Amino acid sequence: MPTPANDPAAEQTCQQQFHQRWNHLTDPHLRALAWLLDAPDLLDPLAAQWQGKIASYADADLAAWLAEVAQTPEKLQALHRYIDSLPSTRLGLYAEKLLAFYFEQHQMLVAHSVQVRASKNDTIGEFDFLLRLNGGLVHWEFASKFYLLETSGGSLQADDFIGRDMADSLGSKMQKLLQHQLALSRHPASQAHLNEAVVSAQVLMKGWLFYQDQQHPASVPGVSANACRGYWCAVSDLALDETAACYLLPRQRWLAPAKVALADALSPAQMRLALSQHFAGDISPVLLVSLRPENGYGLETDRGFVVPDDWPERAAARRGLSR
Repeated sequence: MPTPANDPAAEQTCQQQFHQRWNHLTDPHLRALAWLLDAPDLLDPLAAQWQGKIASYADADLAAWLAEVAQTPEKLQALHRYIDSLPSTRLGLYAEKLLAFYFEQHQMLVAHSVQVRASKNDTIGEFDFLLRLNGGLVHWEFASKFYLLETSGGSLQADDFIGRDMADSLGSKMQKLLQHQLALSRHPASQAHLNEAVVSAQVLMKGWLFYQDQQHPASVPGVSANACRGYWCAVSDLALDETAACYLLPRQRWLAPAKVALADALSPAQMRLALSQHFAGDISPVLLVSLRPENGYGLETDRGFVVPDDWPERAAARRGLSR
């Protein structure tokens, strides 16, 4: 794998933090929920460009609550039923549903995924979450995002973080959230869904940021210094650690650091074959994790998007359009 530019002993990775706190959790939904609630925020809430509209959330009793769910079959089954009701396997909807379960269990949830229409065929927007916080009604938009930093020149900014499929950038996503979606409660059509005034509207964003060959810039305006991060590289440039097992993460398991049965892991030779077969017929980047063995499992040590060889060129063009 690419060598980190920073001294790995200088700070703990998100993977190390997660395994220390949550390795005892075995249910994949609970592990994903633990990560959503405990992972560092993706964005710096104090950055002026976000206009004070970045939400942050912490629960001092999270460990006790997760342990209770894990040890109570009825509560764990309730979580699984909640997730099984999803109409789609999209990762964003999955993450949103996990949070909805948590907010509902903590009696914070007023409403979730409320579509606002001016007429039958005119959708204005959707409230991700209406929550009861500190006695008031708040509107939270939620996003779980995975962006790759494209650095072909110029000073860094939010638009330099590109989605793996190039459908959006961090800058364009935040512009949409700040200028459109957070204003939803002020639209006249929203009043039919609100019994009281919304006291604040903010964005809660979780995710991972990926840097070419693990070269982390000192800072990027608006991005949290503690954000979870990984690497990205073109498939032809990928150098696998010959001593480490590896695994391609399915999309619904992208959130939390992986815990994989070693029997399901691949050797570097097997991984090279799997990547060759994938990119022979598909140009979509894949998320590869390296594993260290522990008690019959492989625990994620690092992660990275492996992209087709022309991805950097296409990403640079996309970045130019965003700017």
